[in-house]
Amino acid sequence: MSQAPQGRQTSAKALLYTILGELVLPAGGSAWTSTLLDAYSLLGVNEKNARQALARVADQAMIESQRHGREARWQLTPAGRKLLEAGAERIYGFGAAPAAWAGEWLLAHCPVPEAQRSLRHRLRTQLSFEGFGELSASLAVSPHADREARLRQILHTLDLARECVVLQCRTGSADADLDLARRAWDLDALAASYRAFSQTHAERPATGPEASFQALVELVHDWRRFPSIDPELPPELLPPDWAGTGARSVFHGCHTRWAPGAVDWFRQRDADRRP
Repeated sequence: MSQAPQGRQTSAKALLYTILGELVLPAGGSAWTSTLLDAYSLLGVNEKNARQALARVADQAMIESQRHGREARWQLTPAGRKLLEAGAERIYGFGAAPAAWAGEWLLAHCPVPEAQRSLRHRLRTQLSFEGFGELSASLAVSPHADREARLRQILHTLDLARECVVLQCRTGSADADLDLARRAWDLDALAASYRAFSQTHAERPATGPEASFQALVELVHDWRRFPSIDPELPPELLPPDWAGTGARSVFHGCHTRWAPGAVDWFRQRDADRRP
């Protein structure tokens, strides 16, 4: 029975999104309930939790069921397809060679009162997703100066545009840039996460379709968190021999090895379930 990657607790709902994006979307966007239950079983998820996950994702209008006699087939909705396509683009494009950095920082001073904790959390979460780090509770910074329009959109949506100050600036030296990066992000912790990912997946044996399916889903599921926690800093701001570079090679190498067998297993299972 499979364990959650790297010992982390993995929800059945989160795993379903990985299965849908990696195997259902490329195969036309639909799968039988029994196929998904078999897939869950290989991943160590019991039938009750699997069915609950299907119901929850359906409640979010990402999938819908169609009856075919005694069997049900789940179909991606337009919203579900759009979400998964955007997710795939982010996952597989993440970590590609960046453009040359011009040395410009994007700075946002957003003094949200302590009493508005929910608003502060929403702001922090959205800025983090866009690659911003925190220098203080009210000061966020990013080396991605081209994301100013997205930053202003977030501030406008949260009704913070008037209270916040947005600047593009330079530190004046490479050492100051490195210091700023160290203060805004915990790069040691991020590097440790990348090394753990590589150690978990790089040498994993996966022979046969079932093992390939299990390995592939857990690989993608484990990788998909990195675009949300890695700000994709320019190489100039990263330590030498950055662990994320090796982890990306592990991800794409393992994906290339395991995808054919995983796809064959899933498609054959689904074809066998056809009424």
